[in-house]
Amino acid sequence: MSELAPHRLSLSTGIEMDVFTAGDPANPAIMFLHGFPESHRTWRHQIAHFSDRFFCIAPDQRGYRGTSKPQEVDAYTADKLTADIFALADALGVREFTVAGHDWGGAIAWSVAINGQPGGFNPAWAGRVPRAIIANAPHPYLFQRLLINDMGQRAASQYIRAFRDPANDALVREKGLSGLLLKTIRWDRPSQMEPEERAALLQDWEDRNACFGMLNWYRASALYVPAMDEEAEIPAFAAGEFPRLNVPTLVVWAMDDLALPAVNIDGIEALVPNVTVEPVHDCGHFVIWEKPDAVNAAMERFLG
Repeated sequence: MSELAPHRLSLSTGIEMDVFTAGDPANPAIMFLHGFPESHRTWRHQIAHFSDRFFCIAPDQRGYRGTSKPQEVDAYTADKLTADIFALADALGVREFTVAGHDWGGAIAWSVAINGQPGGFNPAWAGRVPRAIIANAPHPYLFQRLLINDMGQRAASQYIRAFRDPANDALVREKGLSGLLLKTIRWDRPSQMEPEERAALLQDWEDRNACFGMLNWYRASALYVPAMDEEAEIPAFAAGEFPRLNVPTLVVWAMDDLALPAVNIDGIEALVPNVTVEPVHDCGHFVIWEKPDAVNAAMERFLG
């Protein structure tokens, strides 16, 4: 991918954010949100493919790389991470944008889309997000219920408990994020990533403030991850009615994701009535760069 245009922006949410853009700002905008533990470059193949027709915006989100990295856990609640994205659009002079997210970026993309759809909760945001693209990021309502009722998903998510456990902080301070990932993660496919991209990530993970910024996404989340032997009840937000996302939504799902198995897309139509689900077979969690051609083709069909 050719180098993106870098911008350092002061956002109304009080943080300094590094954002990278490609394409003509006069074109329709797509906001690409990366997940843990990556950067704006996770969407490199899609940005290269679509920047001839779209204004592509890819931030390093709060806690990552050169962007502000507050160390307080409560600086990473979902409302603040969502507000960052609308503040970024404002700073770039972008009124309307399609939001695309993978992993944690997808979790925030769900929130951005629900809040930014016509009739959304915040009048300053409502009507600004006409479409959403989600790649291997579970719907919050479905995911929380699976964590209670599906022991396979609960087992696959036990790493979250390790990420939240302050007993692991000494390991992170000593060895960086790599030490914790080697201890807890079993679903990565490092051989699928280009060596230069992997080297860049390893360098990013040496920044201890960034390490804890990234982990704070997990620590500030309202998501309840029970222990395997715990008798758990569904939290209130996933027990009652949940707001529907009504804008056209593409969900791309890698079917061999060990962290987020395909059960996460079962029943999604009830919550996202205008959804298109595109399964990608023989692919792990990082679908956007493991199978970029399949993701690009799905996005082409959706963006039409």
